[in-house]
Amino acid sequence: MRYAFIRSNEEHFGLARMCEVFGVSRSGYYEWRNRAPSARAARDEVLIGHIGRVHRGSHEAYGAKKTWVELNAQGISCGKHRVARLRRSAGIEARRKRHFRRQERHRHTAPAAPNLLRPSVQAPGRDRIWVGDTTFIQTRAGFVYLAVLLDLYARRVVGWAVGQRHDLQLVLGALHMALRQRQPAAGLIHHSDQGSIYAAKLYREALQLHGLRASMTSRGAPRENAAAESFFSTLKNELVHHCSFVTRDSAVKALSEYIELFYNRRRRHQALGYVSPVDFEVRNGVS
Repeated sequence: MRYAFIRSNEEHFGLARMCEVFGVSRSGYYEWRNRAPSARAARDEVLIGHIGRVHRGSHEAYGAKKTWVELNAQGISCGKHRVARLRRSAGIEARRKRHFRRQERHRHTAPAAPNLLRPSVQAPGRDRIWVGDTTFIQTRAGFVYLAVLLDLYARRVVGWAVGQRHDLQLVLGALHMALRQRQPAAGLIHHSDQGSIYAAKLYREALQLHGLRASMTSRGAPRENAAAESFFSTLKNELVHHCSFVTRDSAVKALSEYIELFYNRRRRHQALGYVSPVDFEVRNGVS
């Protein structure tokens, strides 16, 4: 089946390179290509082409089950075990996850907001609980800092901002985008860690002005903000760790495309029943 994958993706990666990666000779590949395939082999070859397309379109992040779900959603009828077998035979694997290192937090003297989230809490509906966090992305021109706000109900990124500094304006940018796009009702819980920028007076006043209730994790308990941490881990493993950004602008463009075009609208989440955040909202009548 490796030959079939090579044939389906030859124009994308080049024959010589693919033969080298899969450890096969070009003469063996040409011999296979000139051999008349069986009907089943022909069907497998077509399916491997579709599997390869889904693999590339998902940032190489999907395993066999999500690939199978995506293929069936596209009207390509196939079995889950068949997809897994063809992926193995073609050497198709999801990108391996790396350990996610948290950004160092600065201490602050402002009192922390109370923790309003119970362990393993589930949001009862859209725009009832937002979780926020920040991280950094390295480029050859210096760091880019990213702040996000996720709606816990559908794991959708509702606000995000990038900047050259890890400061108050960064998190305010993400907050203002979320408020502008979602216009939540008063009483929404805004949950974050105890970082100084989230505890800043101006930020807390902005939350109060729009009727949002501030909530913060307990010190030394990062798992209390697990949804935001999980998003950053996914972002790093599916995009950042596999890119070398020359400029800050190139990083911002890649982040924008990942968040808005892939993560929110296309990426299938196991916790959402293998649909994207946007599709989850549509199915539940809250888009």
